[in-house]
Amino acid sequence: MSDAPTGARPRLSTSVRAGLRGGALCVRFDARDDGIVATLTERDAPLWTEDVCEVFLSPEDPARVYYEFEVNPLGALFDARAESPDLRRATMQVDTGWTCDGFSASVTRHPGRWSARLTIPLAPMCRGEEPPKVWRANFYRVDRGARDEFSAWSPTLLSPPDFHVPERFGILRLPTTRRL
Repeated sequence: MSDAPTGARPRLSTSVRAGLRGGALCVRFDARDDGIVATLTERDAPLWTEDVCEVFLSPEDPARVYYEFEVNPLGALFDARAESPDLRRATMQVDTGWTCDGFSASVTRHPGRWSARLTIPLAPMCRGEEPPKVWRANFYRVDRGARDEFSAWSPTLLSPPDFHVPERFGILRLPTTRRL
């Protein structure tokens, strides 16, 4: 992952891997950290104010409707549905009352690092239709501390940092299921 505002190499490295299993996107973050900042434990608390890993997904292109999934080092979850009709934060509306049935995460912490494994069912984002093989997506990490750091798979190139930039989402191609 890169520094979200500049695209440069971040001070603390974060790797992200994604794969498809049984109709769910499985995402793993491995994050270096020199001091975990996490106190929030309630579902849908403002996790982005502390250390957090985030996934933004949209079955649409352009991503006028997208979904946000977060987990912090304590295992607290956040999920929301965002509508961005003009692809701009000014007209964006976020529904934090939306819940993705089956969304889960597990977290492990070790000195100097933490890892998160998220399981995100795709069907709740597809309104009864077959999940597409191509999604607009971005993966983020916020590290809070003496100097906050914001990392992204596809840098948003905005300062101050802003992750709600659907036009900067990358392309995520999911494998096709082959029957033998």
